[in-house]
Amino acid sequence: MKKIEAIIKPFKLDDVREALSDIGVAGMTATEVKGFGRQKGHTELYRGAEYVVDFLPKVKIELVINDDMVEPCIEAITGVARTGKIGDGKIFVSEVERVIRIRTGEEGPEAI
Repeated sequence: MKKIEAIIKPFKLDDVREALSDIGVAGMTATEVKGFGRQKGHTELYRGAEYVVDFLPKVKIELVINDDMVEPCIEAITGVARTGKIGDGKIFVSEVERVIRIRTGEEGPEAI
């Protein structure tokens, strides 16, 4: 099993959710986060004063999937989240040792 964490632009969340649902992903978690990378923030004007916004709003989605779903998930996420502009985000894939469904006690792929 693998865990995919993707940091995307907030306005792309619905498109990503729909694309993942279309390929059979049953569930995911989305969290509003703030961060920066090469984008390095931007300058804004507020009440006549200019200030730098270092941390930009993003959405982090997390999903745990079977190994055979990794590539389809990556393709689905990149396919709809890519705008071609800086700040499109990143995808991280890591190994998951164990999954337990709290309600039933099921473990492994059945618990996903």
